[in-house]
Amino acid sequence: MNRLQDLEAFVAVVESGSFTLAAERLGAAKSAVSRRVSALETRLGVELLRRTTRRLSLTDTGRSFYERSARILADLDEAEAAAAQAHGELSGTLKVALPLSFGVRHMAAPVAEFARRHPRVRFELDLNDRRVDLIDEGMDLALRIGRLKDSSLIARRLFTACTALVASPAYLEAHGTPERADDLAGHAFLAYSNLAEPNRLVGRDANGQRFDIDVTACLSASSGDFITEQAKAGRGIALQPTFIVGAAIERGELLPVLEDYSWPETPAYAVYPPTRHLSYRVRAFIDFLAEWFSGTPIWDRRAA
Repeated sequence: MNRLQDLEAFVAVVESGSFTLAAERLGAAKSAVSRRVSALETRLGVELLRRTTRRLSLTDTGRSFYERSARILADLDEAEAAAAQAHGELSGTLKVALPLSFGVRHMAAPVAEFARRHPRVRFELDLNDRRVDLIDEGMDLALRIGRLKDSSLIARRLFTACTALVASPAYLEAHGTPERADDLAGHAFLAYSNLAEPNRLVGRDANGQRFDIDVTACLSASSGDFITEQAKAGRGIALQPTFIVGAAIERGELLPVLEDYSWPETPAYAVYPPTRHLSYRVRAFIDFLAEWFSGTPIWDRRAA
């Protein structure tokens, strides 16, 4: 009987959501993982998981036991990392959730550099625009761009994401260039549907006066990359983060509109759950990202 392996099997099942995925994660047979979890329940004399044909769910006792078990495994992982750190080496797995567009465009280089400096660290990245539940999905940290709604998360600010109102040269030649915010009401607008109010523009004019206007969306999409491609194709005007449109502005494929106006700025954070220990490798990666993104981000330097 290996109590540690029983805990590892149970935690893997909870965090993966299935015995099949847990077996893949552990490199074991599904039947072996199932036997370990069943043996654990038998030894404890309690039901930890409710099993149906469609899903697994934790019992109240199982949730409490999972939280303690995850901390035990984290402590063991931390102890091993501390021993390695004493010899200048970080090791283990970093599970990181990243926004899709930002992750593809701007996280490949820092992840590669961190891995080069710490070759014993392995990355598991979830690139997705959905809001990942860090605890339920077993993630170490996430990069979030936007106001934080979950106050239970611990956050470190990394940079400020600026936005720009843009359109293609062909669109502006065909439809005219807006000179005031009110002019936008007569233009085709490309809306990012994940915003709370995708058809409303809020900003400050050249005199610093706040305004908000309703615009007519000829297209809305949940992908900033898709909207940017539509703007480059001359479909309309779009308000997009400069980390997406900066390169297109630099190449002249998109032109800033109402440049003397101020558009929303959004903080970007590295966040992690307070129920997890901030391991050496997580702390090191957050410190590394803070240094990497310090100062004016490269996409804003290019677009300037």
